[in-house]
Amino acid sequence: MSTGPRPGGTSTAQRPEGTDPRRWKALTVCLVAGFMTLLDVSIVNVALPSIRTGLDSPQSALQWVVSGYALTFGLVLVPAGRFGDMRGRRDVFVSGVALFTLASAAAGVAQNPTWLVVARLVQGVAGGVINPQVSGLIQQLFRGAERGRAFGLLGATIGISTAIGPLLGGLLIHLGGGHDGWRLVFYVNVPIGVLAMVLAYRYIPPRARDGRRRESMDPVGVLLLAAGVVLVLLPLVEGQQWHGRDRWLPPAAGLAVLAGFVEWERRYGRRREPVVNLSLFGRRSYALGALIAALYFAGFTAIFFVLTLYLQDGLRYPALEAGLASMPFAAGSAAASVLGGRVVTRLGRPLVVLGLVLVAVGLTVTELAVRLVPGQQVAWAIALPLLVAGLGSGLVISPNQTLTLSEVPVAEAGTAGGVLQTGQRIGTALGIAVVGSVFFAEVASSHGDYALAFRRALLVTIGFVLVALAVALTDVVAARRAGRRAGARGVTGAERAPGAPE
Repeated sequence: MSTGPRPGGTSTAQRPEGTDPRRWKALTVCLVAGFMTLLDVSIVNVALPSIRTGLDSPQSALQWVVSGYALTFGLVLVPAGRFGDMRGRRDVFVSGVALFTLASAAAGVAQNPTWLVVARLVQGVAGGVINPQVSGLIQQLFRGAERGRAFGLLGATIGISTAIGPLLGGLLIHLGGGHDGWRLVFYVNVPIGVLAMVLAYRYIPPRARDGRRRESMDPVGVLLLAAGVVLVLLPLVEGQQWHGRDRWLPPAAGLAVLAGFVEWERRYGRRREPVVNLSLFGRRSYALGALIAALYFAGFTAIFFVLTLYLQDGLRYPALEAGLASMPFAAGSAAASVLGGRVVTRLGRPLVVLGLVLVAVGLTVTELAVRLVPGQQVAWAIALPLLVAGLGSGLVISPNQTLTLSEVPVAEAGTAGGVLQTGQRIGTALGIAVVGSVFFAEVASSHGDYALAFRRALLVTIGFVLVALAVALTDVVAARRAGRRAGARGVTGAERAPGAPE
C-alpha cells in the first residue's frame, strides 16, 4: 500500500516533478483565510440581536449587515479570480487578506449602523478577492490524488465554516455579553488575518515567469458580469425587506444583462482573452458540476438560516445553544470531506450521488423528528439525522469541486474557481430567499407555529437537494455512455472523461 504525503511533511512515494515542497503549508494558510471569510457568511446571523441592542440598529440595517456581505462577495469573485490568474495569486491573496483584516477591525469598532454596513461591504469585497485564489492555488500546487485530498480539506473548510458559524458566534457573544459581544465576532479576524499574511509570504510561491502576457482585464465583460450579478442577487439578498412583485424585475433584467455578457465574451474571445472563457462550459465535468454546486448550496446554507430562526425565535434558545445544534452536521461534514477528497479520484461522480442521497435522507428524517418532538428537546431529536446529512454533505462539496475543476487548465484556475463560487453565492442567495419566504409566510399564517414553518422550509430545502441529485445522476449516465464509446474505440482508462467509472 502506498503512503501519500502528510501535510507539511515529505513523502516516501514519488512526487510529481516540479511539486513545491511547501505546498501543504501553503494550503494550510489558504484554508485558514478561506475559513475566516466563509465563517463570516453565517457567524453574523446569531449576532444580529446583539447588534440591534448595541447599536440601536433598525431592521433594514441588520438586513444589510448580512446581505451586503453576500452581495459584494459574489460581485468580485470572477474578476478577482481573473486578476489572480494574470498577476500572480500570492500577491492578490495577501492583498485580499489585508483588506479583510482592516475591514474586520473597522466593523468591530463601528459606532453606528451605517459604519457597520460599509465595513461589511468592504469585508465582502475582500472575501471575494481571497476565495478564488484558494482554489486556484490548489490547482497550481497539487497534482493527481494529492489534488483530491487538498480539495477534500477545502470542502471540509467550507462545510465546517458554514455549519459552525452559529456556534462560534454564540460562544463569542456569550463571552462578550449581550450589548457588545457582537464586536468579538469581527475582532477575532484581526490576529488571524495578520498571521495569515505573514505566513502567506513565507509559504505560498510567487508568480512563475512563463513569458506570457495577459494585458487586458476585459473591462466591458467585467462591467456586464458585475451588473448582471448585482441585478440577480439584490432582490434575493434583500429578502424580507423587499415586498411586492416588482422585486422580480431586477433578476429578469439581470438575466438579460448576463445573456449580453455571454454574447460579448463570445465576440471578444475571437480577438483577445475574455474574462470568462466560455469553453469552460463545453466541458461536461465543469458545466454539470457548477450546476450541482449552485443547487446544493441553495439548500445546504438555507438549513442553518431557518434552523437558527426556529431555535432562537421559536423556542427561545440562547445563541450558544442554538449554535450547538448545528454541531452534528459540522462534525459529519468535516469527517466525510477528508474521506471524500481521498477517494474521489477513484469513484468519481457516483460519490457525489451517494452524498446527495445521504443529505436527502438525513433532512427527511430531521423533518420527521421535528414533527414527533416539536418542543425544547428538538435539538437532541435532530442530532443524529443532521449527522447523517453532514456526512452526505462532506461527500458532495469537496468531491464535486475536485471533479468540476478536474479538466480546467491551471492558467484559468482562478477564473474557473471564481465562476464556480459565484454560482454557489447565487445559489445560496436564492435558497435563503425561497426557503426564508416559505418559513416566514408559514409563521404568519400559522400564528407563530415555528415548528411547522421549519418543517415546510425543510421540505423546500430537500427539493433543492433532489434536483441536484438528478443533475448528478445525469452526469453519471453521460460518463458511462462516454466510457462505453471510448472503450469501443480502444481508448485507455487514463483518457476517459474525469469522474467516469472504470
